[in-house]
Amino acid sequence: MDASARASEDSGQADRSERATPRRRTGGRSARVRAQVLEAVGELLVAGGYDALTVDAVAERAGVHRTTVYRRWRDAGGLLADVLDAAAGDEWSPPDTGSLEDDLAALNQEVYEALAGGGPNLTTALIVAGFRSAEAAGALSRFWEDRYARCAAVVSRAAARGELPVPVDARALLVAATAPLYHELLLLRAAPDPALPRRVAAAAAAAGRAGVFAAPGGPASAVTASGVTASGVAARGVTASGGPTGAPSRP
Repeated sequence: MDASARASEDSGQADRSERATPRRRTGGRSARVRAQVLEAVGELLVAGGYDALTVDAVAERAGVHRTTVYRRWRDAGGLLADVLDAAAGDEWSPPDTGSLEDDLAALNQEVYEALAGGGPNLTTALIVAGFRSAEAAGALSRFWEDRYARCAAVVSRAAARGELPVPVDARALLVAATAPLYHELLLLRAAPDPALPRRVAAAAAAAGRAGVFAAPGGPASAVTASGVTASGVAARGVTASGGPTGAPSRP
């Protein structure tokens, strides 16, 4: 066999081998598609609410084929769950101002800005959508759990500085510091009040100093003077903008 024939045969074998062994995907295109789809979900959710989240609408908005959306996310619940799971993957951390009241006020300011901006917003839309889909509700619960766990660092630092009697129930203190904003702005639809974040933070910090959130039984969320929870896990220093605080908001 001459050289040209050998080269032709080798080339044919290489082509067949390449066809038989698919190349491994790097994930670059997959990541881009996911980003496009999740951005489209957020835009549609804010503009039209849960009912606007159809596979066809998301695919058109994202510029991808509907089968791509259907295969990966199936329906609105799967799309919403992935938006929330993506939000939980950020690197947000609670502020460290050097005092409990100022830390809580800074957290509350983020919540306030997410909820009181006027008009539809992603934080409110995601919370409302959680009542329409069990899958989205589960993802939203995971999101809040993660956010409050990260914000426990605010309480652990305060305990280490001697600002709080220990052990202290970090979750109870954080809920007391942030829940009034959701109550006022989402449930009561009260007019925006720029003084609200600081006022609520001051009240929660004062209650904490008075021992209202003492945890004599040592619940899992209790923080000791060393900044370690009763379960033996060091309180983390990270959250997002959507619940305690990220998209959807922080605590």
